[in-house]
Amino acid sequence: MAKNLVIVESPAKAKTIEKFLGKDYTVASSFGHIADLPAKELGVDVEEGFKPKYIVSKDKKDVVKKLKDLAKKAEMVWLASDEDREGEAIAWHLAEELKLDKDKTRRIVFHEITKKAILKAIENPRSIDYNLVNAQQARRVLDRLVGYELSPVLWRKVKGGLSAGRVQSVSVRLIVEREREILGFKPVASYRIDAEFANEKGKSFKAKLPKNFATKEEAEAFLKKNLGAGFNVADLTTKPAKKSPAPPFTTSTLQQEASRKLYFSVSKTMTMAQRLYEAGLITYMRTDSVNLSTEAQNGAKAEIVSAYGEEYSNPKQYKGKAKGAQEAHEAIRPTDFSRHTVPVDYDQQRLYELIWKRAIASQMSDAKLERTNVKIGSKSHNEQFVANGEVIKFEGFLKVYLEGNDDEDEEQSGILPAMKVGEHLFNNYITATERFTRPPSRYSEAALVKKLEELGIGRPSTYAPTISTIQNRNYIEKGSKEGEERGYVQITLSGDAVKEKNLKEKVGSDKGKLIPTDVGMVVNDFLVNHFSSILDYNFTAKVEQDFDEIAEGQEDWTHVMKEFYEEFHPRVEDVAQNAEREVGERILGEDPESGKPVSVRLGKFGPMVQIGTAEDEDKPRFASLAPGQTLGSITFEEAMDLFQLPKELGDYKGEIVTVNNGRFGPYVKFGAKFVSLDKGEDPLSTSLERAIELIDAKEKADAPVYIYENLPVQKGTGRFGPFIKWNGMFINVNKKYDFDNLSDEDIIQLIEEKKQKEIDKVIHHWEDEGIRVEKARWGRSNVIKGKIKIELPKTVDATKLTLEKVKDLIEKNAPKKKTAAKKKTTKKTTKKK
Repeated sequence: MAKNLVIVESPAKAKTIEKFLGKDYTVASSFGHIADLPAKELGVDVEEGFKPKYIVSKDKKDVVKKLKDLAKKAEMVWLASDEDREGEAIAWHLAEELKLDKDKTRRIVFHEITKKAILKAIENPRSIDYNLVNAQQARRVLDRLVGYELSPVLWRKVKGGLSAGRVQSVSVRLIVEREREILGFKPVASYRIDAEFANEKGKSFKAKLPKNFATKEEAEAFLKKNLGAGFNVADLTTKPAKKSPAPPFTTSTLQQEASRKLYFSVSKTMTMAQRLYEAGLITYMRTDSVNLSTEAQNGAKAEIVSAYGEEYSNPKQYKGKAKGAQEAHEAIRPTDFSRHTVPVDYDQQRLYELIWKRAIASQMSDAKLERTNVKIGSKSHNEQFVANGEVIKFEGFLKVYLEGNDDEDEEQSGILPAMKVGEHLFNNYITATERFTRPPSRYSEAALVKKLEELGIGRPSTYAPTISTIQNRNYIEKGSKEGEERGYVQITLSGDAVKEKNLKEKVGSDKGKLIPTDVGMVVNDFLVNHFSSILDYNFTAKVEQDFDEIAEGQEDWTHVMKEFYEEFHPRVEDVAQNAEREVGERILGEDPESGKPVSVRLGKFGPMVQIGTAEDEDKPRFASLAPGQTLGSITFEEAMDLFQLPKELGDYKGEIVTVNNGRFGPYVKFGAKFVSLDKGEDPLSTSLERAIELIDAKEKADAPVYIYENLPVQKGTGRFGPFIKWNGMFINVNKKYDFDNLSDEDIIQLIEEKKQKEIDKVIHHWEDEGIRVEKARWGRSNVIKGKIKIELPKTVDATKLTLEKVKDLIEKNAPKKKTAAKKKTTKKTTKKK
């Protein structure tokens, strides 16, 4: 048995570290936290100094047992979890739960998983940093108090199944406030003047007037002033300039740039970065530091000189702006600058190359530019056109990388032809284009991260889970609207003629942007009204500062909890007892038939329209909002239209055909069949002819394309692409097949391959008991009996399971049968006569 046990938090990390250590070391994984607060109770003793109650969850008991056995046999245990607060807490829980001897336990940390870094860490061990542990405890406990006490208030006052959280609720508030800014925005039109000129050598370039005209009449009058006018270079200035590289990546800047350049979600970026880190290819990816170690700077310099030349090298150190930045940490960088690319999967490779380019560029020379500004005058008026140009004299870091930009309006400078003051210019055309002021942009995931960081809310490890949580809770969603057409006018002066034309543009697209749902808006309004301090941006940032001070040993974590809870808890109780129910109700008008009020509000099953009130003798009438409609935007007319559904269209093949709105959009119902309308189709304007067209297309699509083993084979296209369906199995058809022209041999091959896969994934099958054990994703396995499905952790070797053990698992995990409550009986007593 190896003398040393090294415990890390992930199997991938363990696998990489194992390569660097000899036979005297065993490397094992804790699979993340082994202990946490209980799921079904508060788990915090507020009366006893906010003492947390940590438990080992069911799926971690086998892990803990295995680690205990390994620890007992080892002479020294090395706790090698990540170097941040979560990692420190994991190390502490391991020491506590495994009952490790302090004299035989060492804590080691490293920024990168390389042989040099691991060996250096072992040579320089330390003890567990309890300040970091307490900072993590403070965050965990405070967030548990907020979530556990606020959520039941939301269930009673808004809607069941809701939740609140310190950072998640503030994030929703940002998105809601931005949406209301957009909804309240009134675009203002003006006319922008653009022109194209040519110099004496016939070289064309673009210029613009540095002001807009408020009205069409003013713009048209200006164009007419230029009829037959002569133009010349009134002024020309050229001056040197430089452009400096951006600092290497922190967590948030990596998330932002991966979103701009690679179109990754924040969670995808962190997953890919985690894999690169665990494979030893990049440094630790949760950091708010822009520092590079001297060793890293030397490595970057050597690669820059080798690949590009001495003049491209300019080593420099950056200073971070993030609040509470841990400057002892490093920025995200490659572990080996000589590796421009790495042999990993496509998305990981793209992210690695982005990290490599950003880090290497940060150590390169400034780009040297020459900027030219030209002013163009006319003899017929005093206004001057302006043209700007930029010429790169020395590429510097631009040879490798240029940072992305979120500003959609930013114009790139081009190259201007050679000109001199007084030179005569020829006008090709001048346009006056109607332009509208734009509302603020909706947040993308990356823009939200940037805003949270600017406000000092959250830390590198919290951004991705926060955004995932508010999407999973249905407080926000990603937009899918392509936008709407808007008309605008363009007037053009060309030669001796002024012509006008009407054009169209798409505006208001929200594709991929974060939009609050009705539930999100109602919950936000309730929390802002009743818990303004919790949702206050400055308060949330102050809490993060408190955590930083705890981590630095400058503040006692229980004191921070006490100070917070003494104000928070009484407020929760007051709101729970006295606040009115919040449903986001909005009165739209009056029903012309009954005279009853028509309103929209949040109901038990989502947003809905209601005619009447609960106090009426007759029950109110209800209708669910259609996809794309919201409580804040639906009109009275749109609301009344909803009560025309479901709408009967007529008969077809002896069955009634109706059209209606459903949870996933409008549809046609024909007998037992449901057929979706195309995107954007209005169910109220759907005719019987159109419904029949959709029904026939559906029946054709559902018709068998082949009969195999006396069972029909059908084709279809679903969420994950084209498939065939046979005997209840859905079989994906990959790109190597021509889906539109599948041959009989193709179909047989697809079915047989699927059947074999189904056979191969079965580990045990006790047919008499109706129990089987199957392989699942990510190296896990499932126990299945009827509707019961139990997911087993990776640590369980499913091949060694016995029927008795599996039956025991089923008994422990099967839902408990509800027993009918016994009715209380009262004995009748009779008086004796």
